[in-house]
Amino acid sequence: MLVNRVVLIVFDSLGVGELPDAARYGDSGSNTLANIAEAVGGINAPNLAWLGLGNILKVRGMPPAHEPQSAFGKMAEVSVGKDTTVGHWELMGLWSEKPFPVYPNGFPAELVARFEEKAGVKIRGTKAASGTELSAELGEEHQRTGRPIIYTSADSVWQIAAHENVIRVEKLYQLCEIARALLTAENGVARVIARPFVGGPGAYTRTYLRKDFSIRPPGPTLLDFAKEQNTPVLGAGKIGEIFADQGISESRHTSGNNDTFRIIREYMSREDRSFIFANLVDFDMLWGHRNDPKGYADGLIEADKQLGEVIAGLAEDDLLIITADHGCDPTTPSTDHSREYTPLLVYGDGVRGGDVGIRSTFADVAQTIAAAMGIEVDLRGDSFWETISVDPI
Repeated sequence: MLVNRVVLIVFDSLGVGELPDAARYGDSGSNTLANIAEAVGGINAPNLAWLGLGNILKVRGMPPAHEPQSAFGKMAEVSVGKDTTVGHWELMGLWSEKPFPVYPNGFPAELVARFEEKAGVKIRGTKAASGTELSAELGEEHQRTGRPIIYTSADSVWQIAAHENVIRVEKLYQLCEIARALLTAENGVARVIARPFVGGPGAYTRTYLRKDFSIRPPGPTLLDFAKEQNTPVLGAGKIGEIFADQGISESRHTSGNNDTFRIIREYMSREDRSFIFANLVDFDMLWGHRNDPKGYADGLIEADKQLGEVIAGLAEDDLLIITADHGCDPTTPSTDHSREYTPLLVYGDGVRGGDVGIRSTFADVAQTIAAAMGIEVDLRGDSFWETISVDPI
């Protein structure tokens, strides 16, 4: 039978062990989920355990399910990089074979000068740094001078941080749009990110008015094929931003994981055919990058509760898929993303539980969704729908 609706939830940064090429990225020893569980003495997430997350790898507090309810496995990333953009693109069937530019020594002076000229501002920063640390370092000066803080990281990003009382959020977005238009060709970074914050010296806090300005996908993804073939694509979280709204029918920005789950449930209350695509950003933004394993573990426990409501709301012809886009191990010294396998859990009344092994690319998700929904595509990856479907077409 064909699936009427797919709910794909990306647990942003929930890696499940280093990839064979992790050392090239400086990520040897990374295992986001397992290392967090060890650090906090175990994770009690009964819904994820029931689905089979503990069958993918050894997780303290989450023993393997005797009868896992999902088709489970893990996936390797083919694309060059370990960024949100390339991870999501690959999930949707598009490989990134050329790395996006990165700036470990900060942005070139000539590039900064061009931005200042076009934006009509003088900036502060330009180096590769942790955003929270840089706000603490330069926040007071920024409030005094009004200069936006520009910085990057190990990822291909141009980030602009500003206090909401100094540069209004709409103006911050305009600065990001200027940067996005400037950053093309050899300087075509994956994302320009607005990083608004509030508070005062010693207590600056980022807000959920953050916004990503991604480079457009260089080719079609599953989203394009789905939308063209009368399957609305409904984004929750930063999905619309990651794909520069290409192939998106509707997208709702959210204020954290719980709000994202609320939007998922709202989309599910509609009876129409659809592809719901959601990103749970808190794991990466609040806990992974800030090296906070306790916060990450608590977030997983809360997400597990919310997931129970999603599972309860699934119809007979719905398909639920849970995965991630990269790792971000908060137990390692690095605050950057990590090159890891990602988990794969596929659940629904029409799914036969069991091990689907190690998938050679995230793009197998796109092909499997396409096969399950009867969408014709020309994408990377291989479908495993015939293997897991109770009633294959």
